[in-house]
Amino acid sequence: MKTKMSISNFFATAVIAMLTIANTYAQNNLGEACGCPPVASRPTVDFATLADGSQNLTATHTILTCDKTWILSQKFYVGNGKDITIQPGTVVKGEPESVPGTSRDGGVLVISRGAKIFAAGTESCPIVFTTTLDPMDGTYGITNKGKWGGVVICGIASNNLVHPGNTYTGTLGFLGTGTTGIGFVEGFTNVESRIYFGAGVGDPIATTFDDNDNSGIVTYCSFRHGGEVIGANNEINGLTLCSVGKGTTIHHVEVVSNLDDGIEFFGGTVDVKYASVLFNDDDGFDWDLGWSGRGQFWVVVKTDQGTASGGDNGFESDSDDNKTNSATLSNPTVYNATFIGSNNINGNGTQKGIAVQCKENTAGTMRNCVLANYKVGANFQNDATRPSGLDAYDNWIAGTLKVDCNTYVGNTTLLQVNAAAPSTGDSTKFVNDGNIVLGTIPGFDYIHGMNVSTNAVTDVMDAIPNPNLSVSGCTAAPVDGFFTPALYRGAFEAGKKSWLSNYSLNALLDLENDLVPCPTDVNKDGTTNNSDFLDLLGAFNQSCD
Repeated sequence: MKTKMSISNFFATAVIAMLTIANTYAQNNLGEACGCPPVASRPTVDFATLADGSQNLTATHTILTCDKTWILSQKFYVGNGKDITIQPGTVVKGEPESVPGTSRDGGVLVISRGAKIFAAGTESCPIVFTTTLDPMDGTYGITNKGKWGGVVICGIASNNLVHPGNTYTGTLGFLGTGTTGIGFVEGFTNVESRIYFGAGVGDPIATTFDDNDNSGIVTYCSFRHGGEVIGANNEINGLTLCSVGKGTTIHHVEVVSNLDDGIEFFGGTVDVKYASVLFNDDDGFDWDLGWSGRGQFWVVVKTDQGTASGGDNGFESDSDDNKTNSATLSNPTVYNATFIGSNNINGNGTQKGIAVQCKENTAGTMRNCVLANYKVGANFQNDATRPSGLDAYDNWIAGTLKVDCNTYVGNTTLLQVNAAAPSTGDSTKFVNDGNIVLGTIPGFDYIHGMNVSTNAVTDVMDAIPNPNLSVSGCTAAPVDGFFTPALYRGAFEAGKKSWLSNYSLNALLDLENDLVPCPTDVNKDGTTNNSDFLDLLGAFNQSCD
């Protein structure tokens, strides 16, 4: 028997459906789905009210609620034995340097060794870290970088610090001279115990490494417009992970428009899944000092910026910068990345950067990735002056560094060794390792464009191949409790919506096809309600993309 739905029931059903969509479209009305007020109405609270005169948070358990906007007016520290909880839908804004490029006093949040951060955002209620200059409406241009510092997490997991140039020795009484295993975070003008990472003899926090160290939870978090450059090779990244242990939970995180690297690992064993780096100035994902964690479903997108900036390498893979001949190499395992370079750096049609840059004696695995639109697909460094005479190239030949089963498209040069043309044998090995070059990929469009001042998109990209790129003859990610055994190359599965859809700034910018659900706050008054439904009727059945 057919039944009729009354207008009132239809209306109620439609509103419920709209509210359901609103709960999944996190970039409109940030935090609305978890009861947070509109961002513009939230009063600001300076972290200084939570800290002592040395910027140490005073409470054992600090809680940031989403009914306020929290301001990092300078560098603040969560100390040993303390924790900070950041509720879903919360906004944390960092102050820029008082004198850009010189004062080094921009906002930074440091989670010191023995402390924890619980920033457990959700898909419908992400947590946003950005600058106080950002109106958070999608119009703050992606060239705005270095407008605050970033978030730094320090742990006591393994690293390969065995060289005095990497360890803080001789000037702290409890460490004495010759202590190894303890480093200090880049990007700070003063070296002191709150920015140490690792463990060493005589250290009051940890005398031995703990690879299961737990620094907390960071999920569905967006880090935007940060980074500070103190000097050469001395910068703050979007998210800096120093000897962070695998007891820490990190997934669904993004770094947007950072002045330096997106996410950088300095030693440690932490695993990171579902992570993206958009529009940064330097490398997408950078590891060093013996990081041996796991990663899967990673994304990098560079874009044209008309300057020498605009991003460098996708993977920057290091292990032992100071040539210490450490036996502990960086040895991570990363599956299913999609890295997209820029089309036109400097406005002259010249591509920039290397998709997979392997150097400084790194080992590791990078497999089943899609790497597009870089100047160079992969480069292996071979530095015979290293103490062991071994470098990334030698590890690649020996099989301890695996760059296998990746798909390259639209790169100017496929393979280099020491930034020069490879030998015939090296080219043969690269192909035999399951790496393929394609002219085009069905469903995959890496060409993209936008006005970098206004963020107005002029050419939408599509990062999801259709059908999936086969992994036949290659090894899928292992079933080990962390990896998803994805039977395809790249970070996205054909026929499924991008996992960036709901929490990523990419959704607000609408740079990628199949990323954005229709907005529900149609009249843009900060609330999804009956008025939006009436406005929506006039645009019924229209597409949002």
